[in-house]
Amino acid sequence: MHKLERPKAPDCLEDFQHGRNNWSYVSHNDKEVIWQQLDVMQQKRCAYCENTLQDKKGNRKAHIEHLRQRNRYPQGTFQWDNLFGSCNRNNSCGNYKDRLPLYNHADIIKMDIEDPEHFFLFVSDGTIVIRSELSEQDKDRAQETLRVFNLDSMNGSLRHMRKIAIQGYLQTAEELLQLATEFDREEWYPLLQEEINKTKHLPFSTAIKHILIPS
Repeated sequence: MHKLERPKAPDCLEDFQHGRNNWSYVSHNDKEVIWQQLDVMQQKRCAYCENTLQDKKGNRKAHIEHLRQRNRYPQGTFQWDNLFGSCNRNNSCGNYKDRLPLYNHADIIKMDIEDPEHFFLFVSDGTIVIRSELSEQDKDRAQETLRVFNLDSMNGSLRHMRKIAIQGYLQTAEELLQLATEFDREEWYPLLQEEINKTKHLPFSTAIKHILIPS
């Protein structure tokens, strides 16, 4: 989960109105137009777990997600700022969230407004740690966000997937840490930025980024 910059709303959303239409009115072609903008925002990764939304053949394995569920907040059905792209995993992300009992949506970190990296730190075993310097209120919101999307289940597959994604960068992280202890910042920091830029479009890029940054 990382900060997203929301682009301009797709023009097709102007054709629909709460109270007159429901989501079934949105055609396949309309959804493709919506996906074009979601892909700009998310680089074809899940808004929540950051895994790829495509299979090896390039086919989309995802759905257009309503952050505030349509059955609880129907007036948000066609609101652009309520739409994200989610993977189709049943044990996390959008599908998991939609099956939960009622919760307060204001307790959830909204990635196109807030920066999740302010709340979370990814570590080498694939887990997500809530930052200790947060206020108690922000710690509670961070914990609720992890719970609602099931992003850090103790035995969940996402932990394992993040760990695998990270492993290929552990040696690079060690080398950067060694450089940081031996040289001034202006000498090693450009190398760190270069590595981060190389990986920023990959699945689980935030977890990789946090491993690369010397601590």
